[in-house]
Amino acid sequence: MPELDVRLDGFTADEKTTDAFFHTVGWIEDELVPLAEHHTADAAHSFYVLHDPTATLDHPGVSQYAALHIHRDMQARTFRFEHAVLPLPAMAQSWLIHRGCPPDAIGLVAGMGPAPADEATRALERRLAGDGDHYALGYSYTSDDPDDMVVLAALRALDECAPSPFRVVVEEVDTDAWTYTLREGGFATAGQALQWCEDRLSGTAGPLPPVKPAASSARPAAVPMSGISRPPGRSR
Repeated sequence: MPELDVRLDGFTADEKTTDAFFHTVGWIEDELVPLAEHHTADAAHSFYVLHDPTATLDHPGVSQYAALHIHRDMQARTFRFEHAVLPLPAMAQSWLIHRGCPPDAIGLVAGMGPAPADEATRALERRLAGDGDHYALGYSYTSDDPDDMVVLAALRALDECAPSPFRVVVEEVDTDAWTYTLREGGFATAGQALQWCEDRLSGTAGPLPPVKPAASSARPAAVPMSGISRPPGRSR
């Protein structure tokens, strides 16, 4: 199992940054598993996709992945950082790519979890990772129940004219085959998208409705922005 090395020996930061880094990363640093990382040749920037296996222990539904970008001032020996908690690794990759990480440098380490079950899963992951400026993440729920391991993410189009302005992305894990599928559905309203999520968690959801074809070449993806209120009665 790879260990997280944030490469900050000999670096300092102001009190606000130091406290924020400790409460975000430092106190669980030994638990975080790096699934992907990239460091620039000048060592000024580090990008990480992290998995936190403890995330749902106290708060069911909480996302288990995080994106971390560390920026070092090599002359002053100081650092600053950005961090986002996200429901899917591809969304963490997207977040990092849109902060300067080369897309081909942040691929996930093989064998660190279940494998993609099919090409449809791989294709959707590539879109989510590569085009993180079309849709905003508004709600997510992660279930690590061995009998129903599922991640739900509800997205809102940033383009008001986009077809299927609301999307639900669903990751389901086959624990016997140790593979996962990733699928998306299109909805006309936020309420419809959130209701489908609620129905999926209660086991009553029908098939995901198809996504309407886009009128242009824009491709959907997700970024961590507030866009949809979570359903009532369900922890995030």
